[in-house]
Amino acid sequence: MYISDPMARTPALATANGISTRATSLYDQLRSDLLDGALPPGSKLAIEALAERYAASPTPLREALNRLVADGLVERREQRGFVVTGISAADLAEITQTRCWLEEIALRESIAAHSTAWEEALVLAHHRLSRTPRSLADDRFEDNPDWEPRHRAFHHALIGGCGSRWLLGFCEQLADQHHRYRRLSAPRAFATRPVKGEHEQLLEAALAGDADGAVALLKAHFRRTAQVILDDPALFGDEGR
Repeated sequence: MYISDPMARTPALATANGISTRATSLYDQLRSDLLDGALPPGSKLAIEALAERYAASPTPLREALNRLVADGLVERREQRGFVVTGISAADLAEITQTRCWLEEIALRESIAAHSTAWEEALVLAHHRLSRTPRSLADDRFEDNPDWEPRHRAFHHALIGGCGSRWLLGFCEQLADQHHRYRRLSAPRAFATRPVKGEHEQLLEAALAGDADGAVALLKAHFRRTAQVILDDPALFGDEGR
């Protein structure tokens, strides 16, 4: 009786694992470029062009793109292939409102639980953010790459004690979508908006256990960002009014 050698399947398994690993790496690269605007909203994502840009083969690229479709950062269209998800005033308004709804629940739950671990993580995240300048230059906006990860860490820490990984996952997905718009507001809000003060107020209200106050501040924080973008006629024209 012939007994197959399991080692004979090792090359195929190694190939599959290699494709999966490469797809994960490509997913991370593409996601970063999508969030930072290096791949503009609405632009076509041709497999051939992406293969050259990222020095990758088509199979892991398609796997990575399909994952990004699930994230809402890429769309798959009939006869057109993959495209970067577009932006619009209506979409921004919906994202902002939905984020307000979900993060209100997460923030209230975090404050109600008010564990020592949550408080320490929040204080540390705010400390790191407060010591990181938004711009590398004082007289003009020059994006500081260290600021965004610390900003995301602070907002995650605010709601991180809610006790629901599902809720946190949905909030993170909305934060990604919001970031695509928020990066448009940074140069416009840099000189006039006291973002640092907004974060300090959020921290104080959360630590004081003032759920109503903290929620009001968080919603206002999100909506100010949206309004800065909507007020720019060059982005959406009459649609944003």
